[in-house]
Amino acid sequence: MARSLQPHAFTDVFKTLSTEYLQGKEEVLRLSVIALLVGGHILVEDLPGLGKTTVALALAGVTGLTFGRVQCTSDLLPSDITGLSIFNRETGSFCFQPGPIFNNIVLLDEINRAMPRTQSAMLEAMEERRVTIEGVTHHLPDPFMVFATQNPADQSGTFLLPESQLDRFLICTGIGYPAEALEREIIASGGIRERMAGMEHLITSYEIMAAKRAVQAVYLSEKVISYLHKLVLATRTHDLILTGLSTRAAINLAQAAKAAAFLAGRDYVAPEDVKEIAVAVSAHRLVMRSEMTAADRGGVIRTIISGIALPLA
Repeated sequence: MARSLQPHAFTDVFKTLSTEYLQGKEEVLRLSVIALLVGGHILVEDLPGLGKTTVALALAGVTGLTFGRVQCTSDLLPSDITGLSIFNRETGSFCFQPGPIFNNIVLLDEINRAMPRTQSAMLEAMEERRVTIEGVTHHLPDPFMVFATQNPADQSGTFLLPESQLDRFLICTGIGYPAEALEREIIASGGIRERMAGMEHLITSYEIMAAKRAVQAVYLSEKVISYLHKLVLATRTHDLILTGLSTRAAINLAQAAKAAAFLAGRDYVAPEDVKEIAVAVSAHRLVMRSEMTAADRGGVIRTIISGIALPLA
């Protein structure tokens, strides 16, 4: 029988991971855990070589969940992700061969190098947890999470992700360069891929599903709902924002705040949980009136939050 999974036990598992394998990547790892706990997807945007793929590999390794990887290129076809039917000469019939999307954690590496048609093949999978191929619907496993990485849009060979796809990502974040002392230590020790190959499974899919149910049960008061809704409404009337947060974004923000509260060891959402997760959940969904970097969009969200009074206890 699996051990009873408490919030602090869950965070301790990933604290061990961040200490032994992913030093300096605690924030992106925590956000990945939040996405996993609410059945959401995460998009990590940063320069090549900063460890985006390593985070996804480590997350799969420590959980023991099945892992699929897609290296996105301009000639990638939708069937390379979802799978296709192949004719079996022995049986005289077509047999469906599932693609890498049929795993618990799916890494879409450099997603913005894939053509828009291929990117759009992911929409049904990310939203409905299923894919329809040749008129037949195939359900995806549970838990299911897309961990996508993308290079900055100004790099050659990249395509912008459409707003409809960006809205499917619960969280968008970056990694950034490690601190100076830590980077010297990483250089001295070399890569960690070989050590990760023998990584011990510290948590089971059963325990993850139990944690997901516990997150759903976290209490969200009317005052916190009102606070969250004021934030959403403010994005729709801000001078710099052309299109603010959708209702789906508001639901995602509430779900992510519940997961943040759970990881903090509470069975209720506090306004601070909303503030803590707001930029990662909201900034990538905004359509701005002028060109802005991710950091600039995050600054707009923080400015909006600073103008909303915290609800009284």
